[in-house]
Amino acid sequence: MQRRTWLKLGLGSAAVMAVAAAGLVLTQKGLDQAGRLGPAGKQIFSALGAALLEGSLPQDASARQIALNGLLERVDQLILALPPHAQDELSQLLMILSSPVGRLGLAGLSTDWPEATVLQLQEALHNMRFSKLALKRQVYAALHDMTGAAYFSDASTWMQLGYPGPLKI
Repeated sequence: MQRRTWLKLGLGSAAVMAVAAAGLVLTQKGLDQAGRLGPAGKQIFSALGAALLEGSLPQDASARQIALNGLLERVDQLILALPPHAQDELSQLLMILSSPVGRLGLAGLSTDWPEATVLQLQEALHNMRFSKLALKRQVYAALHDMTGAAYFSDASTWMQLGYPGPLKI
């Protein structure tokens, strides 16, 4: 084959992959019909929780899993309180992050969310936080804030922050 044929084949393949990825994002959602996290969203937020809350989560494996499950429930509550357009944007973001191309391109994470180590996740988040691209910094800020707000909204975590709770009136 000639070099031109190989280039055409490569460009054609890239175009097909781009259309397929766009179709995936437009047809599939990161949230389920009820506006709660789907399986991919749960994997992403569970991994984010493990990375962002390292040092705040319990050391015991079963207590740690209970804390992460509670985090996922509170993320669902947070999502349900968002306006519909924000829910749609979050759903699209989660779908992008759940695809290998989106995860690598946006988060810089080559390993799938559940298989990534805490160190790999923290490195990917650090790179997003300090990226030259505003989009990556915005994605980091949204994921960071949602994870932190959902986790520390539970009264059982307040002692870690030194917060005594709301004043009794």
